[in-house]
Amino acid sequence: MYIKRNIGWGLILRYAWKNLIFFTLYSGAVFLVYHFLGWNFIDIPFQPLSVIGIAVAFYIGFKNSQSYDRFWEGRKIWGGIVNYSRTWAMQVLSFVRSGDREYDKKMHTQMIHRHIAWINALRVQLRQPKSWALKENRMVEKVFDKHDERNISCNEAYNYVSMREFSDLKKRVNPATHLVKNQAMDISMLKDKEILDGFQEDQMQSVLEELYNLQGKCERIKNTPFPRQYGYFSKVFTWIFVLLLPFGLLDVFEDDAMSNPEGMLQWYVFLMIPFSVLISWIFTTMEIVGDNSEDPFEGRLNDVPMTALCRTIEIDLRDMLDEKELPEPVAPKDNILY
Repeated sequence: MYIKRNIGWGLILRYAWKNLIFFTLYSGAVFLVYHFLGWNFIDIPFQPLSVIGIAVAFYIGFKNSQSYDRFWEGRKIWGGIVNYSRTWAMQVLSFVRSGDREYDKKMHTQMIHRHIAWINALRVQLRQPKSWALKENRMVEKVFDKHDERNISCNEAYNYVSMREFSDLKKRVNPATHLVKNQAMDISMLKDKEILDGFQEDQMQSVLEELYNLQGKCERIKNTPFPRQYGYFSKVFTWIFVLLLPFGLLDVFEDDAMSNPEGMLQWYVFLMIPFSVLISWIFTTMEIVGDNSEDPFEGRLNDVPMTALCRTIEIDLRDMLDEKELPEPVAPKDNILY
């Protein structure tokens, strides 16, 4: 998630430089064949082009609204994970009381650390790439590769569970699911030992159920691509508009130039080039913004900062355990918080 108030032009150009070069060369070529080769027939009336532009703007607006909804839902889900993580730790510390301080401390640490393992395992699973994931140009990809936060292959649960439990997790298709299952097994064991009563068991199992619900919501977003009829045709319609735009602007600037001295005609028509580049860049940027919000768990510029949220949860929970050496909050990298 980008956290600086204003996006730097260096980052903007990483996304836009190819399009800007193409638009400049393309509109320049249209001007050259129109003015120097005398192909006056290539200009088209701007009125039908403006209708296309309005339709494309509405279509992009709808796509961007739906894309943002996917991001915001992902962020709300992780907000729920933060809240229920604190609830889980509170229940473990207040319910698991056997009278044996050493045993209680062991169980508190085991169950809270396992929960920290769960959030990190979930984060790693959600960061794995899908076949439909967005591919940026190489200059943008280099920024993310340098930060080394995407497509993590290891299961980071090993820092928080026993080696025996971790060896079992490595065999599992969905390690996060099995971590929650192991929590349920511990609750059942504590109930059998009469450390928990029926009400306390029910309360803790309810929190585990909610954690499963939150995990399932994340997986639903992750495993469901943005409907391609909106994502694909938004791009097609945008490019149809920007490719026709220089021909329509020839007509606009030619009409304006007629009211000026003869020597100024070519220069008025030449203004078509910068205006064509500007309008084309605006429309393609709006389309790209929607693309970048479709999949909120990929570890990109506008995605949910799961690494930072996992660290926040870890700090809170380990502080509740009265641990002294707490990790530092995750710092942004080049104004991007992962």
